[in-house]
Amino acid sequence: MEDLTLDELRPRLATALLAHVPFDGWSRAALANTASDIGVDPDVAALAFPNGAPDMIAAYIGTADQAMLAACATPDFAALKIRERITRAIRVRFEAAEPHQEAIRRASAILALPGNAALSARLLWSTADAIWRAAGDTSTDFNHYSKRALASAVYASTLLYWLQDDSEGRSATWAFLDRRIAGVMRIEKLKARFKGAEGFSPLRFLGRLRYPAG
Repeated sequence: MEDLTLDELRPRLATALLAHVPFDGWSRAALANTASDIGVDPDVAALAFPNGAPDMIAAYIGTADQAMLAACATPDFAALKIRERITRAIRVRFEAAEPHQEAIRRASAILALPGNAALSARLLWSTADAIWRAAGDTSTDFNHYSKRALASAVYASTLLYWLQDDSEGRSATWAFLDRRIAGVMRIEKLKARFKGAEGFSPLRFLGRLRYPAG
């Protein structure tokens, strides 16, 4: 551990922190206990997270995103249809988080604070990007952003549902996720239909709705 850089140490601390967060929150006390667990000087651990809880949470989410990408990098996953890949990637993310629900609940409360709005948006976008990259998306045009905006909405709403779901095996959460994904797929199909319409003009289309031809 002594030979690790702060960038290398940060994800290890963030992962080990999860065992202490339910008792001490995303706090300096939790970080000090974590440092002791893995044999790191507490002062060095503190340097890894200069802004405290927000930095700890950001490190955990980044680590979770990378773990999801690694778990989805299999031939079986690649053989799935795009809708199934998106659904599976999100499920992988939540299934890995299952033992740490209380830590994630506390993280969500911290990120919901007004002062953390920008960080929360950035982290949500990063997770949405990881979901689409896991699914094999390589778009660089406007679709790159629209897909991630939709995935952000799906993931955020599913997270809120998951945090309060007490159904057996999280069956209610998975049903909720399926409904949200179905909605996204309908939007994607509608976009493709409009894009494929030769000479289609959204403004002309809306004008005809308001002033139908005689």
